[in-house]
Amino acid sequence: MSYKSLDTQLVHAGYDRPRIGGAVVTPVFRSATFDFRGSDEGETLRYIRYNNTPNHDALHRKLATLERGEAAVVTASGMAAISTALLALLDRGDHLLIQDTLYGGTAALVAQDLPRLGIEVDAFDPRRPEELAARRRPQTRAIYTEALSNPLVQIPDHRAIVAFARRHGLISLVDATFATPVNWQPLTAGYDLAIHSCTKYLNGHSDIVAGAVIGRRRYLDLIAARLRHFGGSLDPGACFLLDRGLKTLALRVARQNDNAQRLAEYLESHPAVGTVHYPGLPSHPDHDRGRELFRGCGGVLAFEVASGDAAARLLDRLEVMTVAPSLGGVETLVSRPAVTSHAEMAAEDRRALGIGDGLVRVAVGIEDPEELIADLEQALA
Repeated sequence: MSYKSLDTQLVHAGYDRPRIGGAVVTPVFRSATFDFRGSDEGETLRYIRYNNTPNHDALHRKLATLERGEAAVVTASGMAAISTALLALLDRGDHLLIQDTLYGGTAALVAQDLPRLGIEVDAFDPRRPEELAARRRPQTRAIYTEALSNPLVQIPDHRAIVAFARRHGLISLVDATFATPVNWQPLTAGYDLAIHSCTKYLNGHSDIVAGAVIGRRRYLDLIAARLRHFGGSLDPGACFLLDRGLKTLALRVARQNDNAQRLAEYLESHPAVGTVHYPGLPSHPDHDRGRELFRGCGGVLAFEVASGDAAARLLDRLEVMTVAPSLGGVETLVSRPAVTSHAEMAAEDRRALGIGDGLVRVAVGIEDPEELIADLEQALA
């Protein structure tokens, strides 16, 4: 059955018809292996490491529907999705173009691991796509960006990047975690593959670790085959929780969009706060681009205080918000990128990207915005 709206797809897409045993909710299939007769009728070998239990199949269909992709595969973490996708599509001697403001785990992968495997990498400013022409080589195979950068929530010039990739026959990948299909569907904008850390918004409850790659089937076939070799399969119990979390994604993201806008506006008016990084603010350099591309600017913002010591004291005083890494859950999480997501980077490299010791990142949840503002007010006092 075909469902027209994203809200309905989040609830109903992907499930077997007729329902398994009549169950309204797909049960968790804990079996590691399944009966396989090896007939001539093209039966599929089902095995948990192959990511093809009934729980996986339903989730793959739902994710492909939500992102308007041909196929999808879920993985044991967001980094498993990123690393498996890149290693499935790139070989020794290939060259990868990446944006210069990446999630810390991705940055470590492309800086430390890919070069050891003979894959060369060059970075570019995603808001200045004219840099791409100078950095492209004959061996360039793919281009990798993020929907919004972490932690400064900068918005790449996605239209120009996609056009460049198509013009030169490059595979285009985008980490769409911060956007979610509610705010943006990058495959409809021309990207070949969308990657998610499903740990974050798609699950939304901070109780699993998972990832996904969605997009063109010819690439997903390669990625799924490599995933079987690497063993980064997602447990069926985690599949169940991710599927359950997805049902409320549209409701949660709408509230997080609104809450983040409220907090950003409050912080921008506070005398103890320096720059506030949130594309929903007219002062953000990518504000107009965000309005053109996205249906909402998401639930992550960052702001600057005087020093690392000031930031540490601020976090220590928070009462409603939780001091923890990660994002996308129903609760508001606050962290210092310099000592969490980007701790592996050299201090001078972090500062060159605008990630100072006094930068505070807020991953806004669905709580009452007035209570969140009051918590910031007393902590900033």
